[in-house]
Amino acid sequence: MKDRTGAVLRPAQERYLERLLPPRDELAAEMEAVAAEEGIPISDPEVARLLLATAAAKQARRAVEVGCAIGYGALHIARGAPQAEVVTLDQDAAMLERARGYLERAGVAERVRFLHGPALEVLATLQGPFDVAYVDAAKTEYRRYLDLLLPQMSVGGVLLFDNLLWKGWVAEPPEEEDAQSVALRAFNPYLMIHPQLHSVLLPLGDGVGLATKIQPTILEMGGPF
Repeated sequence: MKDRTGAVLRPAQERYLERLLPPRDELAAEMEAVAAEEGIPISDPEVARLLLATAAAKQARRAVEVGCAIGYGALHIARGAPQAEVVTLDQDAAMLERARGYLERAGVAERVRFLHGPALEVLATLQGPFDVAYVDAAKTEYRRYLDLLLPQMSVGGVLLFDNLLWKGWVAEPPEEEDAQSVALRAFNPYLMIHPQLHSVLLPLGDGVGLATKIQPTILEMGGPF
């Protein structure tokens, strides 16, 4: 979720783009209100639309989300791909239960696997292939998430990483910057020049990286050689 209006785009353009978003249904609107009231980090609505559109365009059969929170991202992935199994993980068991409740109300919970534990540990146990992956978790671990996810992605699969501009601080560091902006400033070029990916960084929300896997990794081909 973006930190404030004008952190990435100019305020007038940001407000205009927000006005173009379709009205949310009652459940999504409730989730947004709860997240705002309780300070729960969920996707911005425009990023949720990107998840919806990506899952639909890929006709995804399997998707994985790193960082479930209350299930707002998983909801849009599941709605975008009505046949998909969605694997979502979080290290906060209480959040996973709240997510389960919302997704049950949405009628999609039977297609969602809720996995509890530290993301790096859980990712190491997953078996692909996945067609869509969405990451919105510990920013300092993004590179390791990518390294673990990429071998599990289908060729042509799409990965999305949220918060890559981190309050605008990645491009314009404050005098005292945090570990997240430092880590993301190192991660972004890694994502952009990765030889197995075609990538772009979009100024949606707090900055979203979108990458398509274009060829298998060495591990998938039986390497190292």
